[in-house]
Amino acid sequence: MREKFKFQARPVNCRDTMQPQFVEYVEGESFTYNYPVLEMYLNPRRSMQGGFIAAAFDNAFGALVYLTTGQLEMASVDIHVNYQRPIFENDLLTVKVFLKAKGRNIVHVTGEAYDQSSVLIATASTNIMILDRDYFQRK
Repeated sequence: MREKFKFQARPVNCRDTMQPQFVEYVEGESFTYNYPVLEMYLNPRRSMQGGFIAAAFDNAFGALVYLTTGQLEMASVDIHVNYQRPIFENDLLTVKVFLKAKGRNIVHVTGEAYDQSSVLIATASTNIMILDRDYFQRK
């Protein structure tokens, strides 16, 4: 599985900036990343800024959809995040996402994020559109 997950020949800045640690992939079901809560992700209250939590979900959603469809050509239609409580520096954000429905063009995925004590931090859902490979060809 780790070979299949190494689908990028070049760095993926939006993912790599978050320093994810691969935890688990269950084929056709779920994908899990751990993210360290670093000082650079903190808002003025010293908790992880909500946009970074949304990005953590988005990175995991994309990985699961890629592993499910085999396609990098995708675009998020929407992403909804519900924040339950803050998470602070030096904690670990575990994001687990679940495949809920896969149609011909749209994949629906949900997710949950927890701190190191298994306390719920946020939930999220998204719909991702699978695009035609030719859409990304340079002309």
